[in-house]
Amino acid sequence: MSRVTVIGDGGWGTALALTALRNGHQCTVWGPFPDYLNEIAQRGENVRYLPGVPLPSEIHWTPYHAEAPADAEAVILAVPSRYFNDVVRFFAPYIPREALVISVTKGLEPGTGRRMTEVASALLERDDVCALSGPSFAEEVARGHPTAVVVAGYHLAAVHAVQRLFSGPTFRVYTSRDVIGVELGGALKNIIAIAAGVSDGIGFGDNARAALATRGLAEMARLGQALGARPETFAGLSGMGDLLLTCTGRASRNRRVGERLGRGESLSDILASMCQVAEGVQTCETTRILAARYNVSMPITEAVYAILREGKPPANAVRELMQRDLRAEQD
Repeated sequence: MSRVTVIGDGGWGTALALTALRNGHQCTVWGPFPDYLNEIAQRGENVRYLPGVPLPSEIHWTPYHAEAPADAEAVILAVPSRYFNDVVRFFAPYIPREALVISVTKGLEPGTGRRMTEVASALLERDDVCALSGPSFAEEVARGHPTAVVVAGYHLAAVHAVQRLFSGPTFRVYTSRDVIGVELGGALKNIIAIAAGVSDGIGFGDNARAALATRGLAEMARLGQALGARPETFAGLSGMGDLLLTCTGRASRNRRVGERLGRGESLSDILASMCQVAEGVQTCETTRILAARYNVSMPITEAVYAILREGKPPANAVRELMQRDLRAEQD
């Protein structure tokens, strides 16, 4: 039995707490709002982020930075990318040096473009922070539906410890040494999912969605290689697997944002109506900066940015993608 702390009371953090609990571990979940945590504990349900999923009383909920990771043997960082730096900075003095640290956030730091393990490693002054990613809707994980993910890290002992911690009858964890590729796959696929949703919202068919996903995977891998990732990682769970899920799944927040954009809604109205974060909206702008910095062609990302930030009509953006210069597929 291990003592596991989840920093972040959203759907994904809650689902991972349930997964750890099923594997026989003690679980504490930190969230920023005491009243809401009391509500979760009393109702046995995270109504805001994971409605309809019963939560056992064995999960301990706390708003206190010092209490949450006290004596933890594993700390899971499950907060949105835009809050990640500030939250981890608050927790840095309290996270035990010997604890495993795992980032499960699928995004990039706004402004800098740093991956979440880079942010955590710098703040915690350690180089063994792992990244867990893959096709994994929180509700399905929480309900015990079969799921396969991948954990990546530079220290094999830590990677295998995380694999053993989470693996169980319905949650299978593979390992990887390609931290860059695993994290970028989880972050960049959200942009492509927005594009797929735009296509669906306009009323285009399965052909268009398949084309966007396939060419989107190609530009994800291009940027990944430029940043030092292994190209084969993007054919795995954190790349193709998560991309397929996010582009087609009904529970995909990023796809839903795109779909509503394709139907003519404004981005401000869409975001105002959402309780949870669609990481692709922020990641798109950061990725565009990275692509320019490394001279990587990412036309779908550019099209999504134009829709999100420049007000380009979605149908015009798709038309321009289709009218780009002709080229070989592997160029």
